[in-house]
Parts: sequence; C-alpha cells; structure tokens
Amino acid sequence: MEVDSVFYTDHSGRVHNNPLLDQLPSYQSLLYRRKASNSGTKRRGSSRGRSGSSGSGKWGLSTVSRYEEKQKSQTVQRPVRELAKTMAEKRIDITQRMEEARGLSSFRQLRQSTRRHFRRLRDEAYAWLNSLKLWRGDIHLIEGMFGTGILSYFSFLRFLVTLNLVIFVLMFSFVMLPLIIAPHVSGNITYTQKNGSVCSEYSGTARRGLVNFHEHVTDLLSGGGFLELTYLFYGYYKVDKIHFPKTTYNLPLAYLLVTIAYLFLSLIWIVKRSATGFKRNLIQDEDRFQSFCNKIFAGWDFCITNENAVRLKRSSLLYELRTDLEEERIKQKIADRTRKEKCRIYLIRLILNLFVIGVLAACFYSIYAATIFSQKVQMDNIKENFIMDLIYEYLPSIVITLANFITPLLFSVIINYEDYSPAFEIRFTLMRCVFMRLTSIGVLLFSLWSQITKCEKEPCACGYNHKLYSCWETRVGQEMYKLTIFDFIIIVAVTIFVEFPRKLIVNYCDCGLVKWWGQQEFAIPQNVLEIVYGQTICWIGTFYSPMLPAICTIKYFFIFYIKKVSLVNNCRPATRPFRASSSNFFFLAVLLIGLALACVPVTFSIAQINSSHACGPFINYNTSWEVLPTSVSKLPDGIQKLLNALSSEAFAVSFFVVTCLAMFYVIALAGAHKRVIDQLREQLAMEGRDKRFLIQKLCQAQRLSAIKSPVSKSQPRRRSPSYHTSFSNNFNEAVFLAHSPPASSTHV
Repeated sequence: MEVDSVFYTDHSGRVHNNPLLDQLPSYQSLLYRRKASNSGTKRRGSSRGRSGSSGSGKWGLSTVSRYEEKQKSQTVQRPVRELAKTMAEKRIDITQRMEEARGLSSFRQLRQSTRRHFRRLRDEAYAWLNSLKLWRGDIHLIEGMFGTGILSYFSFLRFLVTLNLVIFVLMFSFVMLPLIIAPHVSGNITYTQKNGSVCSEYSGTARRGLVNFHEHVTDLLSGGGFLELTYLFYGYYKVDKIHFPKTTYNLPLAYLLVTIAYLFLSLIWIVKRSATGFKRNLIQDEDRFQSFCNKIFAGWDFCITNENAVRLKRSSLLYELRTDLEEERIKQKIADRTRKEKCRIYLIRLILNLFVIGVLAACFYSIYAATIFSQKVQMDNIKENFIMDLIYEYLPSIVITLANFITPLLFSVIINYEDYSPAFEIRFTLMRCVFMRLTSIGVLLFSLWSQITKCEKEPCACGYNHKLYSCWETRVGQEMYKLTIFDFIIIVAVTIFVEFPRKLIVNYCDCGLVKWWGQQEFAIPQNVLEIVYGQTICWIGTFYSPMLPAICTIKYFFIFYIKKVSLVNNCRPATRPFRASSSNFFFLAVLLIGLALACVPVTFSIAQINSSHACGPFINYNTSWEVLPTSVSKLPDGIQKLLNALSSEAFAVSFFVVTCLAMFYVIALAGAHKRVIDQLREQLAMEGRDKRFLIQKLCQAQRLSAIKSPVSKSQPRRRSPSYHTSFSNNFNEAVFLAHSPPASSTHV
C-alpha cells in the first residue's frame, strides 16, 4: 500500500495522524484554504477531512501516472536519435524496440517500417530545404560570433527579402506577365478608352531632343523622364482586357485583387511568425523569479565561439541582472513614494510629453511644408542646376531623414528625466521612434493628397487636380520610389562615411575623448526601425509602382551584406542586449504596425479618391473599387447571389458574432491554462518548502541523536551509523511521532 504525503492507513483501513507530516507547509496551506472556503459552515472531523485529502491525493497520483504513460507512449513513437539519452541507453532502447517488433504481426511490422521510412524521407526533405535557405552559412557565422540576439535581426532581414520576392512574383504573374505574353500567343489587347475630355490629357515628364547625362541620372533617381512610362509605374498599364484564344483576362480586376492579396498575405505571414515569439515573450515576462532563473541557469548562448563575443555576452548577462535588480529597486521606490513626490514626477512627465508632442508637431509641419514646396517647384518646372534639381526632388525625403535622425537622440535624453524603469525606458523610447518614423510617411501622403484633391474651382471637374496631376497615381509612386532609393543611399553613406572612419579613429587615436566615444554599437532596435520604415514604404507604393517589391528585394539583399560587413569590421554588439525570442516578437509587432499604417492610405486611395482618367487600368471607373462590383454583375445569377450574401450586413453581423464567441472561448481557455500554470508554480514552490522543512527536521533528529547517544572516548571507535539507521532509531524521540508506519510501507 502506498503512503500518502500527509497520512497513512493501516491494514484495517483506519486513518492515522502523522504529526511530522501534518507540519508540512503544503498541508498547512491546504488546511488554511479549506478553512477559508468552508467559512460559515460546520467544520468536518479531521479524519473525514483527511479522507478527502486522500481522495485528492489518489486523484493526483492517477493523473500523474496517466501523464507519465502518455509521455512514455510519445517517447516510444519518437525516433531514438531525438531522445535525450546517452548512447548506451539509446542502444538499449533500440534492442527493446527490436524485441517488441518481433512479437508483432507481419502487417503491423510492415506498417511500422513504412511509417519509419516516411519519417526518414520527411526529415531528409526538411534538411534539404533548410540547406537551400538564403544566407544559411552567413547567418551561422553571425550566430557564432555575436549570438542569437543579433542573429534575429539578420533572420528578420531574410524574411523581408522572401516576403518582397513573393509579392513581386504575385504582381509579375498577374499584372505584368499577361501584358508580356499577349503579343506572342495571339492575344488581342483592349486598351482603356479615353473620352477626349480635358481629364484624359496626359502630360508626362519624358524628355525630348538631346538629353544630357546628368538628366538621365536625375531621371533614374527620381523615377521621371524615361522611367515614367515603363512597367515601373501605374500609368503604364493602360489596358482594360486581354483577349486570349480561349479566355478574356480582366487586367483592372487582377490589379485590384493582387493588391488585396499581397496585403492579406503579408498579414497572415506576419501573424503566423509572431505567434511563437509572443508565446515565448509571454512566458518569459510572466514571473520575475522565473526571469532570474532563466538568466542564471539558461541565459548563456552556447552558439558563441568568438572570445570577444564571449566577453560581451558575459557583460550583457551581468547588465540584464543589474537591470532586473534596478527595476525591483525602482518598483519599491515607486511603492514608497509620497503624494507630493507623485505629483512632482507626474508634473515633470506631463511637461516633457508636451515638449515631445511639440517636437513631433514641428517635424510633421516641416515634412508638410517641404512636400508642398517640392511639388510646387516641380510643377513650375524650375530648372537651376543638377544639384539643386536633385535637392528639390528629394526635399521631403531629406527632411524625413533628418527628423528620423534627430528625434531619437532627443527622445533618449528626455527619457532620463521621466524616472521610468530601465526596461520601460527602452520600450517607451522605441514607441516614440516608431511613431515618428511611420507617421512621417502618413504626413507625406496627406501632403500629397491635399494637393491632389485641391482645385482652384471647387468641386474639381475630374474629381482631382488634373492640371497639376494628370496621373496622380504615378506621382505618388514616384514619391515612394524616391523614398526607397534615398533610404538605401543613406544606409550606404552612413556605413562608409560614418561607421568606417569612426572605427579607424578609435583604433589609431589614443585621445581620451575618442576612447570615451568608443566604437559604433550595432543597435538592433534602430536598425530594425530602418528596414520596417522601408518595408512600410514598399507596401504603400506597390499599388502605384508594381515593380517596387523587386527594388526592395534587391535593396534588402545588398543591405544584408552591408550590415554584415559593418557588424564584423566596424561595430560591436550593444551594451543593452536583446534576447532572440523577445527581439523576434518586437520586430514583427513593429512590422505589423507598419502594415496597418500602409493599409490605410492604400484603402483610402482605392475607395475614395477618383482614379486618373488619363492613365492606368481604371480609366473607365470613377474609383478603383468600382471594378469589383462591375465584374460581379457580369457573373451568373447563382454566383452573384452567393457573393451578395457574403457581402451583406446579415452575414457580416453573423460572422462578427461567431468570431466574438470563438475569441471569448480562446480567452477563457487561455485563462484556464494560466490558472493551471499558476497552480503548478505554487505546487513547485510548496514542494521546495516541504523539502526544506524535512531537511531541517532531519538535521534536528541527527543533532538529538548525537546528544543522547554520545560515543565514549574509552570505547573503541565504531562505524558511524548510516542515515537510515540513525534516523529510524531516534526519529520517535526527535519529532514525536504518534504511530510508527506500517511494516508493509517502508518507503516514503
């Protein structure tokens, strides 16, 4: 018969008290909770209470046994090489499996053999696919030299390269490829019809006559001139239908659906990748004690092989521990604040946040004014010289870059006076920088649309300012193109003209100020904000410039090698480290914010602003969205009824209710799992207290044994009693047990 942790029974089934085990902290806590839950009712007898405890103990043992059996069955099904065992144990396991297989029928042996071969084939396929991953060797090298924190940045960069490549494949397959292959497969192209009105006149920026070289360079950097009427921009696709021998291809519908598809694909892909990082981040941030244990016992990165990286990793772990201790100190300081101190710190934060809002407002107004001035100069066709023309073209990009460079430095100084915890300081500063970078794009688009929709005589005859913007979609695409090119130029210029000279100065100059300045840090959050900013521009600009994803793919391809060379030769890891799991979640969360921001202007331009009547595939429609209901109206009646039902308010309300119910179920399930986790944590803590209590009692028993049976000096030295002997001989006197355990239950 098994002995319960709190009581035991004899052969007759009678319950016997055990004063020692009754003193266990876990049992005392159980009695306290039972007393609290049964307050107001008559207290049951102790024997009946103990019987209830016995039932719960047996239920717990049966649950544990079932869990162990389930784990054992899963272990048996797993391949031997995946088991966490020594080689000798694996050999024994293989021998046991072979002996068990001999007793099976031939059909079951064939099924197991087939399953084993399919599993091996699947593993080999996975290994082959992993070997085909882009930059696999370079990423392993970075991981070995700098650890998983910086590795997560380059893995994120690889993800963006893959994402942009997939987006470009979508745009190329459904928008460009039909136009390319139509002349070669006897396809007739129906171009969009112009009605001959003023709105259909298109005045491009293509240069005529003798063109100088610097003008070609200007066109290449601005997207105007010879690039304006190419596959690069929206205005080139003046096609309504492509008639193949057996089918008719609706290019405007394909253009709209591909735009919706790449935004939806990006959303699904990002959410799928961020789910794992969110789970890990939630687990790590759940308990401060667990965070300490993770850093001390599981914080080392065994991928590091470089000595300098080892030293940096050790210092980063020390920094994390100091930061956690500092956060605990600040929490205690916050709890001990008086009302006067709280009012003072809140007043300081209010003033500083008002100052931050003022700085942001000044930056946004500067971007707005620069955009208006740049557009005015370009519309007036003022030509001075090559350098000034480029400055006028890139004036909004220059102002945005200066704002993105100055404001993070200002925010990092301001945050020191707001008296936040170190971890919250980093998050709050990054939130401000994210808001600044992404909102600057929105201000630029707002500035453009305020010019596009504003006419001398209201309302606009064409629905937009056709005199200044005969093809406004191409103009927006050119602005996104210039932002992408300028962003790449800035990254290359900073690497060559700032980071590399700084490394040389630090290495070959012994000046104290230079040594204090130190080597350039590879700041992961700032580098991530750079590429998220570029990716947001890509999402917005793809509708207006279908070739922009290909440009971004090439851009990020070169940025990978530029950042790798800069990291290895010019930079050092940041003193404030980022763990790989939290980094991945942070990167994808910021990217998701950028995607949400990108969807707003694209949706607004598709549904609200009148499409250009002089260029593009939507000349025959007032807005780009009109092509969808027009195409649906030409479908058979049954499909029309189905699509109308799916787009009706009744379906939307029903879908919303079902989604809310599913969400509430998931939230309730997550709450139940969280409560179970909390109970398991409490149980682990109780087990630790029980072990400590039993060890203390054991030490008391040993001391009493030594006092009551001293060894005489005159007697010959005898062998000291073992643990079990001394404990069993003196246990009754030491801890006052009421009854001795049954003879059949000698193990506890």
